Amino acid sequence: MIELSTLDWLVLGGFFVLLAGVIYFSIRSKEEDTTDYFLAGRNATWLTIGASIFASNIGSEHLVGLSGAGASSGMAMAHWELQSYIILILGWFFVPFYWSSGVYTMPEFLERRFSERSRTFLAAISIVSYVLTKVAVTVYAGALVLQTLLGIDTLWGIDFFWIAAIGMVVVTGVYTVIGGMKAIMWTSVLQTPVLLIGSIVILWVGLDKVGGWAEVERLNAENMHLIRPISDPNFPWPGVILGSFIIGFWYWCTDQYIVQRVLSARSVKEARRGTLFAGYLKLLPVFIFLVPGMIAFALKQKGLIHYEASDQAFATLVSELLPAGVKGIVIGGLLAALMSSLASLFNSSATLFTIDFYKKLKPDTSEAKLLQVGRLATIVIVILGMLWIPLMLALSANLFEYLQGVQGLIAPGIAAVFLLGITTKRITEAAGFWGLVIGFVLGMARLVLSFFADSLQGVPVLGWFASENWLYICVFLFFVIVALMLLISLFTPAPDAARLEGLTFRTLGKGQMAEVRAGIDKWDVLHTSAIIAITVFVYWRFF
Repeated sequence: MIELSTLDWLVLGGFFVLLAGVIYFSIRSKEEDTTDYFLAGRNATWLTIGASIFASNIGSEHLVGLSGAGASSGMAMAHWELQSYIILILGWFFVPFYWSSGVYTMPEFLERRFSERSRTFLAAISIVSYVLTKVAVTVYAGALVLQTLLGIDTLWGIDFFWIAAIGMVVVTGVYTVIGGMKAIMWTSVLQTPVLLIGSIVILWVGLDKVGGWAEVERLNAENMHLIRPISDPNFPWPGVILGSFIIGFWYWCTDQYIVQRVLSARSVKEARRGTLFAGYLKLLPVFIFLVPGMIAFALKQKGLIHYEASDQAFATLVSELLPAGVKGIVIGGLLAALMSSLASLFNSSATLFTIDFYKKLKPDTSEAKLLQVGRLATIVIVILGMLWIPLMLALSANLFEYLQGVQGLIAPGIAAVFLLGITTKRITEAAGFWGLVIGFVLGMARLVLSFFADSLQGVPVLGWFASENWLYICVFLFFVIVALMLLISLFTPAPDAARLEGLTFRTLGKGQMAEVRAGIDKWDVLHTSAIIAITVFVYWRFF
């Protein structure tokens, strides 16, 4: 429990006043069409794009879960936070295709590259996975964290968990429904610095309390290493290196949740520079979220603090180390992370439904009607996410863990289809569609079989598939799907070359190439090199 002083409450109040001001500023211009509502009028700058990508990515799992991971396993989870280089891949290689094609969604891009059925299938599994995993998990985790941090069990005779959950959803839902992508991107500009300031203060105070970085390294010992032995049951280095890249490639380069921010750019140049800014920001979580968990472990070893479970590390640091006023900033940062993630999820889900289903079924629908549908879809997504939470609670915490792992099972098929679809023009429509379907079916089969892993021990193939390390399964699925897509492409008709114009590396038009090259200068190259150099240094330092 964190006891908040009057000053802390004033700081929190000030944060919400500023947030309200930013929301008002962002929504005062009325949306005229779906481009305004879903893509901020395609007029976003690199600052808002980068801040929105980072703020959308950061959730309660970073402030609390990643700190807990640092306290329990040290640097092992840092691989997923050192993926700035994958964001660079988005900016340098995928932005030209996405932005210049004028699409609203990733499923829409797949229709242009492959077929309508590929678009429909990806849109369907994306919406379902958002509602059943990302929305529900974010609301569930956020409400649980707030209840734990504030130490309030009931309020006005109501379980505080539900007050926190409904409060977050209502506040976030209101400005998302009214303001659309403009409100999300501009609030991210405020939420990102609040989040960073609060987290940096914890890092600074924690290092001072523990006696410096040397003490953190000494007391965490073997947990300081990024690369673990191949025999490690949880993080074997081949699985971590390949598995984290596959999941990262899917998340950063193909998931509507992230890519929608790039699609909002006013130009390819702004989109690319937005990813460069996001790349710098993405280097921070290891140091401001994971390292504080390692500091908490070191402080516990020295008997300076105490916590029962590793996930309590964050709350313990805030409660015992931070002065009045600063606690309010940290809680504000937590709320900022939760709200930005939720807002992005709501808007992306509504975009998929409105553009890939409703507009597809009724192509003659007016822009005013589509705006109305988009807002209604956002409200429905919010309600569905809330309705799923009681089932999560009833089925115990294990379901929460499995839901977190779903991304590692969904990612291989989608990543393989996008990667092959853009890098080579020989991949056929049938290969693209069946790559998505087979990848999803195999991933869900693993999810179901994992519940029966103990009883399947000794059963050929099924026993291995049910119990093998999830990272190895992710890698296995990816290469199986790639092989199947190549095989299917050999026995199905090659796509029409004219239809692929501008959709693969070899068919980029001269106009597209000219636009991409015109916006590149020495600063783009310099910042890209700097991000890669910092990433390489971190891997070398904590090898």
